Amino acid sequence: MLNQNQKPLVSPLDKYPKPPFVKQPQEVPGLASKMNPIPDHGEKSYKGSGRLLGRKALITGGDSGIGRAAAIAYAREGADVVINYLPQEQSDADEVLALIEEAGRKGFGIPGDITTEDFCKKLVAEAADKLGGIDILVNNAGHQQAVDSLLDISSANFDTTMKTNVYAPFWITKAALPLLPEGSVIIATSSVQAYDPSENLFDYAQTKAANVAFVKSLAKQLGPKGIRVNGVAPGPVWTPLQTSGGQPQDAIVNFGEVTPLGRPGQPAELASIYVQLADSDASFATGQIYGAAGGNGHP
Repeated sequence: MLNQNQKPLVSPLDKYPKPPFVKQPQEVPGLASKMNPIPDHGEKSYKGSGRLLGRKALITGGDSGIGRAAAIAYAREGADVVINYLPQEQSDADEVLALIEEAGRKGFGIPGDITTEDFCKKLVAEAADKLGGIDILVNNAGHQQAVDSLLDISSANFDTTMKTNVYAPFWITKAALPLLPEGSVIIATSSVQAYDPSENLFDYAQTKAANVAFVKSLAKQLGPKGIRVNGVAPGPVWTPLQTSGGQPQDAIVNFGEVTPLGRPGQPAELASIYVQLADSDASFATGQIYGAAGGNGHP
């Protein structure tokens, strides 16, 4: 018999929806509100305990997916949060900002395209101004488009993937670094694609491998300054990144089926990892990549 303070065991096999899913194409960048089923970002499930009280976080791609789950969790753990997103994603962002405020924290949205250096600099400066500083930086926003042949990837599309996934974290981190006090953390969202790339994600996989090197190199550089740098490598997670071209629609039907759990992950299932990496209790963790791939993946 459970006492009232004891949480029941929950099987990961049946906790969330399994394939088959319906085909649901969206234009890039896609909206979580239009997905079927709607992803779980922890809106109802995540409970905070003050682990990040008084912290100040900037999260790119914070309107949906993993970034949204991190934003909700950070706010419920006591942090004030700035989220960045594309202007087309404003409706999703509004939902996140409302949840941050509902948690009793300050939430700010800064829409804009991180593929330009000028905007990245502006984003950091404006976020620091709104929050009164930054001590958690989550480079999470990503661009992913599945293309069967290298011959079909245009230079323009290759450039967009590189600028979103590699250049933007460089620009943003470079702008933020002079503002980050000792004890701050930088977290990058990589992918299992960095370790076991799919044939139709040629450009995306390269950028995710670059994110891993970014974490491991920068952690060595910033460790003596008291700043930790870590990454998260998700497997298949149910986000608009997938339904808006990140996977072929035929693959959406069986998305996540290849994992030992037989389903994709939900953003809410990764939120606690981002909290742990941001929390000063994890003070000896730096230069690490944390996997969350339903039984697959390498880190």
